[in-house]
Amino acid sequence: MTLPEISPSASSSDSLPRRQALRWLGGGMGAATLLGLTACGSAPPAPTQEKPPARPVVLRKPRLALALGGGAARGFAHVGALEVLEEAGIRPDIVVGTSAGSVVGSIYASGLRGKALRDAAQGLDKNAITDWQVPFLNRGLLRGAALERFINQQVGNRPIQAMPIKLGIVATDLKSGQGILFRSGNTGQAVRASSAVPGVFEPVRIGSREYVDGGLVAPVPVRYARQLGGDVVVAIDISSEPTAEAASSQAQVVLKTFSIMGRNINTNELKTADVVLRPALAGVSSADFSNRERSIEAGRAAMRQALPRIRQLLAQGVR
Repeated sequence: MTLPEISPSASSSDSLPRRQALRWLGGGMGAATLLGLTACGSAPPAPTQEKPPARPVVLRKPRLALALGGGAARGFAHVGALEVLEEAGIRPDIVVGTSAGSVVGSIYASGLRGKALRDAAQGLDKNAITDWQVPFLNRGLLRGAALERFINQQVGNRPIQAMPIKLGIVATDLKSGQGILFRSGNTGQAVRASSAVPGVFEPVRIGSREYVDGGLVAPVPVRYARQLGGDVVVAIDISSEPTAEAASSQAQVVLKTFSIMGRNINTNELKTADVVLRPALAGVSSADFSNRERSIEAGRAAMRQALPRIRQLLAQGVR
């Protein structure tokens, strides 16, 4: 049996498109393979670095510090100012006092509030703090030991560092003339040193040093209140304006001299306070213990006027 022959022309014409297709397919696969190999040989793209979220700013409540100035009997104004703060529900974190400010400040820092604080102040009169001595045989009219005993009695003999409220007491080193901030030790003794007006009280020896009134360096201790950590410093200035009235005793001469000197120092010191209170004490002398009620009310009025600003400052957090 004879098999049919395959036409060469038909076979040739049919294989041409197939060869072209194979060449195209082979070329395409080669290019794809080359691209794939190239891609495999290159480094992967670096991941995008995301910035870490910013840490939230955490604000804390400001620390309120009171800088209580000196002024002898005018210091009863501090009592009224503290009463108003308590009534407003505001309690300071720090109290720093000079002279009369250290007397009231130490009693307040020990925990006495409201009526107890006023009663303690009412007990502070000339008879309670005067222990006269012969002037020409000593370095002052008064020893100051009576004041020391009075303060220690009021604070329950607690040392400065044991007070419920952080307390600082300012005095002046008699030898160097530098201010000293007492942060520990006998509270009554430190107050005695802070209140030792030269010529009125004899200098106070503590350790190997002698100290006198803190009003010589800081009549209103604003910078010491900052030093103890106060963010908001409220200064209470009870210094008196110089008057034309004649001083009738040695003590009044010294106190009036202190008043003049203190006002000049305060010009710069008070600039750094956040709030300054100046109770209306015109006509109340530094030696006038009979006007204590008027002084207390003057302190209350001054603090009431300052309360809105104090609240505003305390509402602003600090870093």
